[in-house]
Amino acid sequence: MTHYGAKELAEGFRTVRKNTVTIAEDIPEEKYGFRATPEVMSVREMLAHLATSTSWQVDVHGQKVSSLDAAFFGARRQQVAQLEQALATKADVVEALRDEGERFTAFIEKLDEQALAEIVTFAPPVQPSRKSRFEMLLSAKEHEMHHRGQLMLIQRLIGQVPHLTRARQARFGQPSAAPAAAR
Repeated sequence: MTHYGAKELAEGFRTVRKNTVTIAEDIPEEKYGFRATPEVMSVREMLAHLATSTSWQVDVHGQKVSSLDAAFFGARRQQVAQLEQALATKADVVEALRDEGERFTAFIEKLDEQALAEIVTFAPPVQPSRKSRFEMLLSAKEHEMHHRGQLMLIQRLIGQVPHLTRARQARFGQPSAAPAAAR
């Protein structure tokens, strides 16, 4: 049977964050205000969101909080909004992505199997109403990959070929497929 525990989760998140940092570095600062549509986050907002999105997990699991409700998430939403606003430049965002990513993975690596198996409950209307700490921590990786997919599409919209695509093309000897607007 395959074992996927704290060490593997930390390494998996470290890889995901490394790829997010590369995207943050590849996108020019003058494009950090770009929005694919008016109602979605800008590049800067999305990257700042990712940089701050793991802090609540470190707090909840580090303090062994066993139940979360709407009041908790409401208070956290205000705190995170302030943190995100403070990340005003590309340099701020990239540094926060690196620092917070390492803080999160270092935290995960210290957790034992018992801690990962503990159950956290959620007040209605959250469903499911119970999750293990492991599942909650894994959701941070899933969340980041979701937004990274959006960022890779944004890279295409601004005329860039995402680094993972460039690497795959290089492995197979394919020319870079730059969008027509970038040629």
